[in-house]
Amino acid sequence: MPPIAGPARSAALLTAALLLLTACGGGTDGTAAKSPGADGYPVTLKNCGRTVTVDAAPERAVPVDQGSTEILLSLGLADRLAATATWTDPVLKGLEKANAGVPRISDNRPSSEKVLDQEPDFVSASFESTLAKGGVAPREQFEKLGVPTYVSPADCTAKDNSKDGDGVRTGPLTMDSVYAEVRELARVFGVPGRGEKLVAGLRARVREATDGIDASGTSLMYWFANSESPYLAGCCGAPGIITRELGAENAFDDTHEEWPQISWETVADRDPDVLVIGDLTRKSQTAESAAKKIAFLESNPVTKNMDAVRHKRYVLLSGQAMNPTIRTVEGVERIAAALRTFGLAR
Repeated sequence: MPPIAGPARSAALLTAALLLLTACGGGTDGTAAKSPGADGYPVTLKNCGRTVTVDAAPERAVPVDQGSTEILLSLGLADRLAATATWTDPVLKGLEKANAGVPRISDNRPSSEKVLDQEPDFVSASFESTLAKGGVAPREQFEKLGVPTYVSPADCTAKDNSKDGDGVRTGPLTMDSVYAEVRELARVFGVPGRGEKLVAGLRARVREATDGIDASGTSLMYWFANSESPYLAGCCGAPGIITRELGAENAFDDTHEEWPQISWETVADRDPDVLVIGDLTRKSQTAESAAKKIAFLESNPVTKNMDAVRHKRYVLLSGQAMNPTIRTVEGVERIAAALRTFGLAR
């Protein structure tokens, strides 16, 4: 891994890049957009309210969220990744070898200097907040340096991210947004056939997991993190996709916030049939691991008498499965299997 740039070197890199762009006529100079050539480039996409143009297949991409990284690894693009960052879980099973060859510059959100030190030609993220003020850097900062950026459509489709927190859904998310991300990233890297193959496989897994299932009347609660003021799933994000696929009910279907913080008294009052628990390996919140979450639930006087706790009806999921990623399919599979085991699905 290259050494981390210090402030002086980072400033020099930024200045040099801007001078190079000026010398090459970069920026909005009024020239007409180029038409795609025989190789399919440039590729132009509409992405989260922006127009993104990629002139050639990226060779030094830096995905700065785990979900984006796992898509690119699943597309067989490990050799095109200069580095990755921001991980909540171990890498998706089957991708260990590919991931091992890609440097990780930070388990959490890296600085823009760390990302620029990789000399990226493409930066992708799973969340708008990652490429915004307070995140790695605003998208404009990379684009001014001639580095195209891309954000998962699942984080901006029918969603308002303008306020604090994890955003508010204005409509239910579907897997189509995740499939669109797979296809668009495959197109950016010049491997559209791989994208179609990956999407077909994901669709087949959902069909198999939900074949004949009916979990109507069964309520689920999704706990991502934090024991003092827990982050629980609202109606319409990735947990909403899972719940609808199974015909079940979300205990907090009446909130459109992505991950609202809700009191334990309210949780106990809703008393869901099943607790879906995030099993995270990061260390940025309290009760990240499933073991710590379960220990809390079974010892806290407010929660220990909940029906799901007394009967130990827990389903453990990775953080990635609880966010809109290709691993949301893993969430469908695991919860479907658990509901059948619990006798809560026909």
